[in-house]
Amino acid sequence: MSPAELADVVLTAARDILAARGLDQAVLPATATVERPRNPEHGDYASTLALQVAKKAGLNPREFAGDLARKLQEVPGIAGAEVAGPGFVNIRLDAAAAGELARTIVVKGREYGHHDALAGQTVNLEFVSANPTGPVHIGGVRWAAVGDALARLLRASGAAVTTEYYFNDAGSQIDRFARSLLAAARGEPTPEDGYGGAYITDIATAVVAKRPEVLTLPEPEAQEAFRVDGVALMFDEIKSSLADFGVHFDVYFNEKDLHDRGELDAALARLRAQGHVYEADGAVWLRTTDFKDDKDRVVVRSNGEWTYFAADCAYYLDKRERGFDHVVLMLGADHHGYIGRMKAMAACFGDDPDKHLEILIGQLVNLVRDGQPVRMSKRAGTVVTLEDLVDAIGIDAARYALARYSSDSPIDIDVELWTRAKNDNPIYYVQYVAARAAGVARNAAEVGLTRGGPADFQPELLTHPKEHELLKALGEFPAVVRSAAELREPHRVARYLEEQVGAAYHRFYDACRVMPVGDEEITPLHRSRLWLNDATRVVVENALGLLGVSAPERM
Repeated sequence: MSPAELADVVLTAARDILAARGLDQAVLPATATVERPRNPEHGDYASTLALQVAKKAGLNPREFAGDLARKLQEVPGIAGAEVAGPGFVNIRLDAAAAGELARTIVVKGREYGHHDALAGQTVNLEFVSANPTGPVHIGGVRWAAVGDALARLLRASGAAVTTEYYFNDAGSQIDRFARSLLAAARGEPTPEDGYGGAYITDIATAVVAKRPEVLTLPEPEAQEAFRVDGVALMFDEIKSSLADFGVHFDVYFNEKDLHDRGELDAALARLRAQGHVYEADGAVWLRTTDFKDDKDRVVVRSNGEWTYFAADCAYYLDKRERGFDHVVLMLGADHHGYIGRMKAMAACFGDDPDKHLEILIGQLVNLVRDGQPVRMSKRAGTVVTLEDLVDAIGIDAARYALARYSSDSPIDIDVELWTRAKNDNPIYYVQYVAARAAGVARNAAEVGLTRGGPADFQPELLTHPKEHELLKALGEFPAVVRSAAELREPHRVARYLEEQVGAAYHRFYDACRVMPVGDEEITPLHRSRLWLNDATRVVVENALGLLGVSAPERM
């Protein structure tokens, strides 16, 4: 019996109690939950349903909890239920009901942990979105890992998700990039406000190889050529490096398309129609202070040029008109100021900012070696890049390290820690569980120990406390997936693997032999434990998959 199934049993029992008393069942929630008590002596699971609804139904909470406990004791698979405190109900499962979860997990396989709590939501998830003026730096890599993990979690929760990367090939940053390329191609020093690093020379060389005549062109034409071809080469490299990191986007959206299709004009017209646009000092403004922004925002400058904010408005409207009911933006640590203006902008369009727009801000990441920050990339010259991080600790460790912490906390990634084959290395500790479980299955097959079919499983044999502990840990996985998706916190999956599954599996492995010893005959208990071993492998593989990390079969 899974926690979700037990919660349904509790809710059904509560309905029956209220119906028998002639009381209104509408006071009950649509779904119930059960939790694992901190102290295992208090039972396998606890329900607070009586505390939540008793007074609404006109009952004493402890009295209602007593009725609920007596009703639950009649349910097959529940070994006991008792009232605790002001109205808690502590529940114990029998071995067969608890062990049944292992069969459920193995049979469901890759689908175990998935749910439909977010079914019907259409989500546009934008992350990374670095301008194509250089390689993806370590801050962008954090959003690559976290954003991709969040997309996987949302899909596992039933949402329809489109991942999107927004870039532009215009503006002052791109002009500086083009000037830097031209200077490098001519062998001149980097412009004072330009970009340095070996990658600039590499791209400049590639442009010249493609268009040898570029160096003979007048400077404006040469700079334009380096802008067009250089941006294309840089962006191809960005996409390639992200793909190598396991991150693929459904849509690559160019800001230039908003201008070319007249979407900025259309967005301004929509905002005018909503009554939030005015003109002052020769410029066109959006009155975002109507919706708690700290100041109104310029949309069109006095010289007639569109602002970046105007493009933000048009891009948001474009997403909404493509049918996304929830727009999620993942922005860097220097973008805190964007939250108020973007929320106000959504309100100016007539949307509910709390429903339609969500902005997540990521904090800084440092790569540390020998106790000192790694300050510089050999190739980029000024920043630590995605390639630097991967070269230092590997793809799996990089993705896990970046997703393991709450994104609103700054982190230091210690090269020594994340590369050593010891249990204090979080990725090694978790992947070792996957590899050990796979190894047990291989060794079992070599001596003729197989699970058999689902009908051959005897869950009632799993009576050891460490077996029960592991089953309870595995049963938490769907709830962890749900909370990680709804709270936008992929790190919950990593911490679950380390603190619950990993610890419980190693204790099970030490206390409960899966393999027969010597000439010992294979028994149904060995087979039942193999089911539990393989269920653990399924959960670890599924959880690591949500983080974009592999579950090796050997280490």
